Amino acid sequence: MSNNALTDRQIQEAISFHGHSCPGLAYGLRVAEYALREFGHSGDEEIVAITETDMCAVDAIQSLVGCSFGKGNLLYHDTGKVAFTFYRRSDGKSRRVVRKPERTTAAGEENKTLMRKKADQGLTEAEAKRLAILREMRMKEIMTADFEDLFSVKESALALPRHARIVDTLVCERCGEPVMETRTRRSGGAVLCIPCFEAEDRRA
Repeated sequence: MSNNALTDRQIQEAISFHGHSCPGLAYGLRVAEYALREFGHSGDEEIVAITETDMCAVDAIQSLVGCSFGKGNLLYHDTGKVAFTFYRRSDGKSRRVVRKPERTTAAGEENKTLMRKKADQGLTEAEAKRLAILREMRMKEIMTADFEDLFSVKESALALPRHARIVDTLVCERCGEPVMETRTRRSGGAVLCIPCFEAEDRRA
């Protein structure tokens, strides 16, 4: 599937983690390839990543680079951009990788049309086969393209995120469920979780 630095085993590992192969994951594979080459694999929190998207590409970062939400070294800043920033704590190195605009092609427009129809009303058998062919074509294009044709790279303008913190757990005085102290709100002196706080605010 590729002629880049990732092994077939790594690619299959990411596909298994994500659940299927798709163009979105292919973009993530190329970013993971770059991160592993420039920053290395994060065994614990040595490498920190910020993702600005929650699309398929993130799973390649989690499965291959060693940055994950659970460890606290993958942070989500929702800008709606396919962009990833990596930091290495040992030397402060940082880079922001941003997907460049896709060039408009007839195949690309056909793919978008079929994806919309699939979501809205479903596809015929012939259309589903055609969509699978188009997606496979796009994945191969992404995996074999020069990295510079897909992404721009620059130093990060944001400071290195601090280490993941361990915070106290409090109990919401409305629903009785445990909640991280940093995610609580106060209302009339009561400690509330965010859903209970927002529900109370709507009733006011």
